[in-house]
Amino acid sequence: MSNVQIMTGNQAAAIGAKLSGVQVVAAYPITPQSQLAEILSQYIEGGELKAEYVRVEGEHSALTVCISASTVGARVFTATSANGLLYMHEQLHWAAGSRLPIVMCCVNRGVGAPWTIFNDQQDSISQRDTGWIQIYCRNNQEILDTIIQSYRIAEEVYAPIMVCYDGFVLSHTMMPVDIPDPEKVREFLPPYQAHTILSPEDPRTLNAVLFPWRRANSEGVLCDGYMEMRYKLQAALERSPAVIQETSRRFAEVFGRDHGGLSWGYRMEDAELIMTGMGSLASEATQAADILRDEGIKAGVVGIRVFRPFPAKNLKETFRGAKGIVIFEKGISYGYEGALSSDLKAAFYGSENQAPVHNYIAGLGGRDVKARELADAARASWAEMQTGIVEKPTTWLNCYTG
Repeated sequence: MSNVQIMTGNQAAAIGAKLSGVQVVAAYPITPQSQLAEILSQYIEGGELKAEYVRVEGEHSALTVCISASTVGARVFTATSANGLLYMHEQLHWAAGSRLPIVMCCVNRGVGAPWTIFNDQQDSISQRDTGWIQIYCRNNQEILDTIIQSYRIAEEVYAPIMVCYDGFVLSHTMMPVDIPDPEKVREFLPPYQAHTILSPEDPRTLNAVLFPWRRANSEGVLCDGYMEMRYKLQAALERSPAVIQETSRRFAEVFGRDHGGLSWGYRMEDAELIMTGMGSLASEATQAADILRDEGIKAGVVGIRVFRPFPAKNLKETFRGAKGIVIFEKGISYGYEGALSSDLKAAFYGSENQAPVHNYIAGLGGRDVKARELADAARASWAEMQTGIVEKPTTWLNCYTG
């Protein structure tokens, strides 16, 4: 029997964490994430969730607590936004380098300065090279389901996961969400089997300073140097796409919902003009595709669900046959272009995917992005592509640039 309730994205995230059986929560309030931390504290105080809630003085400490708790064998959860995520930067590297299966929600918000409390994806995009898997959600149902999936993925590959969803656009917007049966979740997500159990009988030093070369320990066993540790983290992320896809397939089998694994498509059966992006922006583009279809343009949408590790192999196949690609992004790699645009072009290099690519920066700092505006931009790019304009300077959508 389904249990559908109307809830915000933050509520969906809190329920996802509760259903996942987290044992330690440490978070520091920051808009628009604060509601998520508050709901979890209520679950714990009320006895609905048997976990420890650790109050901390800031985001750096929140992730430090999660690192410590995960190291001793607990399933942990935290969440943050914007500058809070930036405060965590050092510990993001530490969590990934320690190969800890931490799951964290990043409720996407623009970063200062100047200050904004509103949405874009610059915060998580700027942390893409810290060794975390990044998954972007397009609606509240996907937020809940992705958190549950993320623990299964993280605990198989031993890498942390950042579940990203747009602040206010999703975090505070109410939608119908089907809450899965707790018993089914427990069957899908078995208890965490930690790989870093500590005990007085087996004392050890974790994350000691490593030399550049491999070196024998006190027992004569040849141990990895720093570079081998970096290689193993990279190898884990490289094999995670297969784990993500299998987890998504298994989740769909058990719960009847498939969010696409690495990416999802809309009206792609004969699409010539493909719009792409991440999160709610890609979801908005589906309406733009409908507008363009009504005008006779064969438009479709590819939503990038997993940004790190970047699913280059999957996307090369997904975009095969495109005659034009329009990328919409809520972030920019300053001094160049949107990060997604750069990664897609790199993925297509040397392949048969040589369609024109036009890049649009949209919705920074919460500026509204309407489906008709996406359709207008895609229509204009499609017309330019027909005249041979393969690439043009990155365009700032709905922004005064005079």
